[in-house]
Amino acid sequence: MAKAGEKALADQQIVFERTVRDMQSIGVYKAEYDPLIQMYAELVVQYNTLSERFRNGGMRYQTKTSDGGAKKAPLVATLEALRKDILAYSDRLCLNPKSFGSVTPDRKVGDLPAPKTSKLTAALSSFG
Repeated sequence: MAKAGEKALADQQIVFERTVRDMQSIGVYKAEYDPLIQMYAELVVQYNTLSERFRNGGMRYQTKTSDGGAKKAPLVATLEALRKDILAYSDRLCLNPKSFGSVTPDRKVGDLPAPKTSKLTAALSSFG
């Protein structure tokens, strides 16, 4: 079991480093986010591990109940919850297009494109 724990820690470190690199490349990384990034990395590794277990276990979506009915398999419910959590963390870390559009990345003034002026603004500025 120690080997599985060591692999999980190594995988978490890989996800952590990749996430930091991705955030740096889009200009939203700050060292203060490291604890949040670490939690995100743990969730991603848990999700990947359980997804593999789900695939190897025959991908059973339902289990039988004591009264003969069917209910969602516990592993499926866990995967769904992890998916939602990962999405929430990725929003906070600006790792998806929707959340990235709502932030202003840290960029140097020289890196920013020149602001576009509309034809109306140009016409109005010529009056005064």
